[in-house]
Amino acid sequence: MIEYTNDYLLDKKVKIFQPVNGYRASTDAVLLSSAVRIKNKEKILDVGSGTGAISLCLSHRLQNLNPLITGLEIQPELAELSNASAEANGFSARFLNCDIRQKIPGLPGGSFDHVVTNPPYAEKDMPSPYVGKATAHNFADFDLSGWIKFCLRMLKPLGYFYIINRAEAIDEILSALAPKAGAIQIIPIFSKPEQNAKRVIVTARKTSRAPAAIHPGITIHGNTGAYTLPAQKILRQGMGLFDIA
Repeated sequence: MIEYTNDYLLDKKVKIFQPVNGYRASTDAVLLSSAVRIKNKEKILDVGSGTGAISLCLSHRLQNLNPLITGLEIQPELAELSNASAEANGFSARFLNCDIRQKIPGLPGGSFDHVVTNPPYAEKDMPSPYVGKATAHNFADFDLSGWIKFCLRMLKPLGYFYIINRAEAIDEILSALAPKAGAIQIIPIFSKPEQNAKRVIVTARKTSRAPAAIHPGITIHGNTGAYTLPAQKILRQGMGLFDIA
């Protein structure tokens, strides 16, 4: 196993192992996990699972609903660390090392109730000198539309899709979703009050024809730099995004 650190999420409620030099989870993973709502024993797919942060947070928050969580990660060392993290927390989530551009044996399309993803943010940004970070942050021989189409392919009809990305990606996200999903919700994420949203969470439902809606959004930091109360409820207490009002 690669050199790693012992870290925590959700105010030390969840243990996570992360590489010393490579991709490390950010608040985006916790924020996105907070948008997921499930019924008992539903199946969740985490596409591009990285160090497993989304799945680990979901495993903790939804443990009374016994979620069946699978993560897909192209970097074998991250999949290995994620499985170790799940075991250390006593979670049943499993992480597979695979490439979503290729056929994945034993993982048929249309088999998940929920698909959640925090994909690479950019295609053309200057890549990190660390291969792990560069792989996590920059697309290679793929694009965001193709990534979303894979996610939708893995969903059951009327299954739920969740993504977090830069705000400027909203056009591409909506374009990829429009033919095959509806009930779209756009949730802006503001770093501080009176700033434009830099990131968005977008949720959708496969094959739905329900209209779209724009959520009021969430502001992460107050003017002093401290977390706002809603952000604390999500990032520290592990509450769901739609349960913090």
